[in-house]
Amino acid sequence: MNRFDHRKYRAFNPVPLAGRQWPDQTITRAPQWCSVDLRDGNQALINPMSGTQKRELFELLLKVGFKQIEVGFPAASTPDFEFVRLLIEQDLIPDDVTIQVLTQARAELIEKTFAALQGVDRAIVHLYNSTSSVQRRQVFGLDRRGISAIATAGAEQVLRCAGAQPQTDWTFQYSPESFTGTELDFAVDICDAVNAVWQPSRKQPVIINLPATVEMSTPNIYADQIEWFCRHVQRRDALIISLHTHNDRGCGVAAAELGLMAGADRVEGTLLGNGERTGNMDIVTMAMNLYSQGVAPQLQLGNMDEIIRTVKSCTQLPVHPRHPYAGELVFTAFSGSHQDAIKKCLGHYRQGEPWEVAYLPIDPRDLGRSYQEVIRINSQSGKGGVAYILQQDHGIDIPRWLQIDFSGVVQRHSEQQAQEVSAQAVWELFRQHCLDNHSPLRLQSYQLSRREGIDRLSVELSQNGTGLTAAGEGRGALEAFITLLQDHLGRDIVVVEYSEQVLKEGEATTQSRAIAYIQLSVDGKRFSGAGISDDIIDATFTAVLNAVNRAVATARKAA
Repeated sequence: MNRFDHRKYRAFNPVPLAGRQWPDQTITRAPQWCSVDLRDGNQALINPMSGTQKRELFELLLKVGFKQIEVGFPAASTPDFEFVRLLIEQDLIPDDVTIQVLTQARAELIEKTFAALQGVDRAIVHLYNSTSSVQRRQVFGLDRRGISAIATAGAEQVLRCAGAQPQTDWTFQYSPESFTGTELDFAVDICDAVNAVWQPSRKQPVIINLPATVEMSTPNIYADQIEWFCRHVQRRDALIISLHTHNDRGCGVAAAELGLMAGADRVEGTLLGNGERTGNMDIVTMAMNLYSQGVAPQLQLGNMDEIIRTVKSCTQLPVHPRHPYAGELVFTAFSGSHQDAIKKCLGHYRQGEPWEVAYLPIDPRDLGRSYQEVIRINSQSGKGGVAYILQQDHGIDIPRWLQIDFSGVVQRHSEQQAQEVSAQAVWELFRQHCLDNHSPLRLQSYQLSRREGIDRLSVELSQNGTGLTAAGEGRGALEAFITLLQDHLGRDIVVVEYSEQVLKEGEATTQSRAIAYIQLSVDGKRFSGAGISDDIIDATFTAVLNAVNRAVATARKAA
């Protein structure tokens, strides 16, 4: 039989939930956040973090704005125990931040956990034991009563240890581990039993954490489980319902969002989703999802590059370039149609207005990124992207007809090189194609006079290094110059398009103030050119010569 056989798996049973309310809800405020990077994230690393790395990541979490941080499993390892002691003894925990520690419901582990917390001002003690049907049958060999007894005995031990340290402000948290694989009625029963020991109140609530330790179903079923639990659990008004989703099916963020809609108050996760197997719920993604909907996430994610740099340094894990909001390429468009739409929308956008830019769900500047990364050029790119690069880097707004002409030059270059074209390469191609066609004709000087509406022009040109003087006249300097060139070259030259632009100081690569763009029909074929100068007439004449020189060079190659 084929080993890849779907018949060995069973569909997850839906939750019988009449009149479910969560589909009609919207998220209008951020949940309580708890980072578990230093515990759940750390245990998933090939090489666990050193004390130095843990402290660096802890400081980042504080800077981002977390008020609850799970800092370790102090009874499980010496490094975790020592790190908790370091935070307490060196007074590294801000007054408005509560650390959280994890312990299994085993007496000796609970004792050691409280030893690690000696002297802390406030802390969350997170107690858990496995409750799923498969673990009851195959791991522990216990029935519901036996599993419930483990939980309540652990809860009683936590209560005794906390009573021995009355100077600390304690919060208790309980997780029926593998909640998604636990029958809902049993999940409610065991949490009620734990709360009967702890006696939560509105003033002293208990956190009930409902983890998708393994993501086993679609997110809507998880939401049904949360709503069902919230409907049936006792003392709901004295509980903080917390979510801890994993990403086995790739839906960790979606499950947490729907879980909030179903009545939860709190979310545990990690920055950028590091965690066991396919990872924990990604707090950056979920928080930015809220942000993109106009909801304040209560986390400061405005310096995304610093977050990425620190997380990568501490975890030794890469960040995918397409990672939501954080990846290097998530705000980058290569497609020509996308680039054109982005360029046009950015041209319409005004600071302070609602953000409406095609293909960009949020403003990259909000995360410390610039528009430099928005459009990059390869063989799939189009005129809008090329124009955007020139505008952003050099202040040059090339007209649409020149965009069409020049984008083909860039595309051919990209295809030949079989790689992305850098912004510098785009500028060099623009110089070569439009600005630096100085052979065979080059302008040396000109004299212009006007009489009775007619401009009379005398120019000194260099042709293949040899000086010459020519004259012409017309209604305007441009017409006079075209007439002059037609007479000198014996070619039919017609102006098809013309545009000029004043450059702001510092936006061009020279100290020039003006740029002229022109498209000529030379003997029936079209050629474009541009010229930059302090003087707009000089810039115009230079643009004309650049286009004419391209025509001459093309004719020579054809011959």
